[in-house]
Amino acid sequence: METSKLKQELVKLLGKDKVLTEDLDLMYYSYDSSFLTKLEPSQPNAVVFPKSTEDVQKVVEFAYANQINIVPRGAGTGETGGCIAVQGGIVLDLSTWNEIIEIDVKNMQVIVSPGVIHAELNNELAKHNLFFPPDPGSSMMCTVGGMVANNASGLRAVKYWATEPYILGLEVVMPNGDVIITGGMKARCIKNVSGINLTKLMVGSEGILGVVTRIRLRCFPKPKARGIAMAVFDNLDDAPEAVMDVYQAGILPSGIEILDSSAIKAVNDFKPEIKLPDAEAILLFEVDGNPPSVEYEGQVIREVTGQRARSVEWATEPKRMAELWEGRSVTAAASARVRPDGSRIFAGEDISVPISRVADTLRALRDLADQHGIQIVNYGHIGDGNVHTAPVINPEIPEEVEKVIKFVDEVHLLAIEMNGSTTGEHGVGAVRRPYAELEHGKAVEYMRKIKAAFDPAGIMNPGKVF
Repeated sequence: METSKLKQELVKLLGKDKVLTEDLDLMYYSYDSSFLTKLEPSQPNAVVFPKSTEDVQKVVEFAYANQINIVPRGAGTGETGGCIAVQGGIVLDLSTWNEIIEIDVKNMQVIVSPGVIHAELNNELAKHNLFFPPDPGSSMMCTVGGMVANNASGLRAVKYWATEPYILGLEVVMPNGDVIITGGMKARCIKNVSGINLTKLMVGSEGILGVVTRIRLRCFPKPKARGIAMAVFDNLDDAPEAVMDVYQAGILPSGIEILDSSAIKAVNDFKPEIKLPDAEAILLFEVDGNPPSVEYEGQVIREVTGQRARSVEWATEPKRMAELWEGRSVTAAASARVRPDGSRIFAGEDISVPISRVADTLRALRDLADQHGIQIVNYGHIGDGNVHTAPVINPEIPEEVEKVIKFVDEVHLLAIEMNGSTTGEHGVGAVRRPYAELEHGKAVEYMRKIKAAFDPAGIMNPGKVF
């Protein structure tokens, strides 16, 4: 359909203030945070701003009737090209539909529209002594709808896991315009094993099965206390062993982070005042709960990790905790500054491997970087085996771009070789799609069958996942 005709039809459906079709406007929707979209930006034919389920339904029904692709989008913070119209079509920008519909304190749940920002939701929940536990690094920007689409997790996934366990029900506009509610039409219960679990199927489906328009989330009581331990290791292999020692001692921290020597150097160069110890690895353990249990768990962590670490510090005082945590919190920014003419790229940085293979993986990543002449910074969520690798290149130099593309390919292959996954938290999108068969085998055939059953016209976010 011609752009002028498409705009005319969409304006009829939603009004002119909810439709964009000018090239300059559409250019901004050609990108997310991924390196892929910097190399191959893909412009949609139109962008719309729905503010209700009815708005979404109108657009989807129109798209279905005219065989036009639909691409749901949140804040655009994704790193895999997941919200980009790689085959054209209409982008549904859901980021401005940001209503907290109801906080049901008595039943410890909240109902939100998809554009609500994660951090803002938790600010509101805190007034009721509740919180939504998944903790993505982009909390200040990312939308809850985007978290649902990608089953996002983050720093506290060790104890609280990813988004999926907290989704009690969804309202979804299906590819033909039907509206369904998963988890029970009138349900407000927390426990429900009735029927095929369509909620779990939708979470992490990256917009290829339908458009999520309402989300019913489970909340937890906000912990009363928190503590942080920093353990410093001269031997890289001792770090994952120490993690297992802590688990064997019966302690489940809320988060366990690792910085290897490359990350330690990057942080100290970026902010020398942080003064991280020079070491092969640093582990940061965070525990939360009631004050006596936090103090007990912290002391156990200090004793257990002290058997392998050069030094261990435990803190519950807010100022000192902030100082200990700062090194981890600035690592992503620090990695972009390791060379004056360089940029950190997001292309394959969130692989997941067994905890027992983290040290081997970090060494293998260093070897691959040396082989390709690429500078990298390694860090991640070691408590669940989620390793982040930040390649730093000058994207204006074609030879460096070619090198990093080859490097990233080998990083994904390494993850599978290490009995892991190509993505631990950022999703597949268009970036990891080529590895689907290698990682999942015949299961991909059944993923396609599910996609075809839900979306026989193939209009929902095509070119993603597999």
